Amino acid sequence: MATWALDAFGNDYAMDWAQDLHEYKTLELVETTLDNVIDSTEAELQAPFAAEALAALDVIARLQGRPGAPDAATAEVDEWVAACRKKVTPQILDKARLAFERILSDASELRQLWQESEHGDEWQAEVAALRLRVLGAQSTPAA
Repeated sequence: MATWALDAFGNDYAMDWAQDLHEYKTLELVETTLDNVIDSTEAELQAPFAAEALAALDVIARLQGRPGAPDAATAEVDEWVAACRKKVTPQILDKARLAFERILSDASELRQLWQESEHGDEWQAEVAALRLRVLGAQSTPAA
């Protein structure tokens, strides 16, 4: 996977997913992507699924009016969000919570790859910030 940034869209999997997003007028792709992570029966969550789910989670944050830092690479995603105007339901937020748990678990290949890199802590902080944008103050995991 070509990765050039810590954010949700800083890799090839997420950018490919974002291109596919434009084929949808509903949140179907977002939900399906989260379901792929949540419903996976594999012992280890594969990195491509986790990377796509982080992109879907970022879209959820944007739909709630909580975009991340401005980025030219996500301009088309922002256009889709502006045109979509779909409400983020409590059911989607429940799926988001479960997806974050799986992506941040020890059984996540993406987490493992980042932890093996020199930027593991920075990635964890980026995902925590995204989680806060998506889920708000109740997103803090119990200690």
